[in-house]
Amino acid sequence: MAGTTSLKLPEELKERVAELARGVAQTPHAYMVEAIAERVALDELRRGFTVRAAQSRDALAKSGQAFRLEDVAAHYRAKLAGVECPRPRPVKVKKPAR
Repeated sequence: MAGTTSLKLPEELKERVAELARGVAQTPHAYMVEAIAERVALDELRRGFTVRAAQSRDALAKSGQAFRLEDVAAHYRAKLAGVECPRPRPVKVKKPAR
């Protein structure tokens, strides 16, 4: 169920929102709700990227192994071309900086 939230917007911003909302056949309210929803979704994606990056860094620190980009790229290019090829071998890496 929708709750009520009050936003105090500067007059200039209210005018910009109203003009843009008219241009897409929306009310200013609907325009702002959509804009907030889009920003929330974007920020959630960014947070997810950050969490996954930290998990990858931690896994690398724990295992000490990684794959060279060049080896992985060559492997997938060969597979896409229908050529049988061995999987890339992991290499030892230095402990990543925190």
